[in-house]
Amino acid sequence: MALLGMLLGLLMASCFTFCLSHQNPEFALTSPEKSSTKEAERKETTAEEELDSEVLEVFHPTHEWQALRPGQAVPVGSHVRLNLQTGTREVKLQEEDKFQSNLKALKKGKRLDINANTYTSQDLKSALAKFKEGTEVESSKEDKARQAKIKRLFRPIEELKKDFEELNVVIETDMQIMVRLINKFNSSSSSLEEKIAALFDLEYYVHQMDNAQDLLSFGGLQVVINGLNSTEPLVKEYAAFVLGAAFSSNPKVQVEAIEGGALQKLLVILATEQPLTAKKKVLFALCSLLRHFPYAQQQFLKLGGLQVLRSLVQAKGTEVLAVRVVTLLYDLVTEKMFAEEEAELTQETPPEKLQQYRQVHLLPGLREQGWCEITAHLLALPEHDAREKVLQTLGALLATCRDRYHQDPQLSRTLVSLQAEYQALATLELQDGEDEGYFRELLGSINSLLKELR
Repeated sequence: MALLGMLLGLLMASCFTFCLSHQNPEFALTSPEKSSTKEAERKETTAEEELDSEVLEVFHPTHEWQALRPGQAVPVGSHVRLNLQTGTREVKLQEEDKFQSNLKALKKGKRLDINANTYTSQDLKSALAKFKEGTEVESSKEDKARQAKIKRLFRPIEELKKDFEELNVVIETDMQIMVRLINKFNSSSSSLEEKIAALFDLEYYVHQMDNAQDLLSFGGLQVVINGLNSTEPLVKEYAAFVLGAAFSSNPKVQVEAIEGGALQKLLVILATEQPLTAKKKVLFALCSLLRHFPYAQQQFLKLGGLQVLRSLVQAKGTEVLAVRVVTLLYDLVTEKMFAEEEAELTQETPPEKLQQYRQVHLLPGLREQGWCEITAHLLALPEHDAREKVLQTLGALLATCRDRYHQDPQLSRTLVSLQAEYQALATLELQDGEDEGYFRELLGSINSLLKELR
């Protein structure tokens, strides 16, 4: 039994040695398919590096996939892929329309003098350079054609001016037009209609800030200011119309206007008997001059501007002017308030301008001139827009006029009546689905005032 066991052991050892001697060294740890693919890629890379100076054989593909041998080149427009299973490159023709389009694109460049069956990499580089050169030449031709087309469609300004001169037509700048209009207005030979037409056209141009400032350069602004002295109401009206447009948000023009005596002339017109249309335009010019200009507001108070406006509001048939005056006062009060608040919070308001605002003692003047009562009585106006502006002004004057409001029983009765009216209108708004309607805002202002007065 011992002998038999030794024989079996020797037999098994012999079999194991035979198996090890015939084992594939790559079988256990690598995939034959992946290994062959990597080996093929490495060989292809080496081959491609060695082909730089070799002659390449042209392969003619068909519409079926075919294997591509190393050293073979394919025509432009062929479809090449790498077969991951076999590790070889395969090629076939692309779709007909794409292939034809590629051929057409090649025909746009220069023809290449190469052999039909073979070409080198140097030939490819030369062909690419010639192709780029052909593209640049064609692009240059397209640019020249486009420029020629533009020249046919548009003509230089010098030629246009020459043609206009031959037709007795002159191209004018805005500056030249304004000079011509001022001369027409200031000419003693111009009729009233011509002067009014000149002012009407001038108002269109001075809406632009630069044009309004250009009006200063040749003295045009002073000519228009002097027009306020005219005995013709229409001239006063349209001169004020031009000034109001020029003053709006234009500090440089506002300063020149104050120095030119515009403020005094505007107040004189408002204080004297004039047509309502003229006073509307003059009030418009006054509002444009005073807004955001604290120095003008100081001069306005010194010249008795509040008394002039009070007389204007209390005159018969001037309800439209009264609403505009109240709006102006509201703007001036809140403007000063916001300037001081901004200076405290952000320190962005210039110190000089803030100092000028602090010298505008508007609220004490309004109280002394009886504007607390005047504003309260304007709530009797029938228009909703007018009431809204009056309510805003009443709120702005509340800190100054609180005791005067308490002493005015008519104000409380008017507010209660308006509260009932706007409560009904606000209810209708809610029924129509308007959560934040116009009448609800007015009702809120009335409720706030009533709360403060109780």
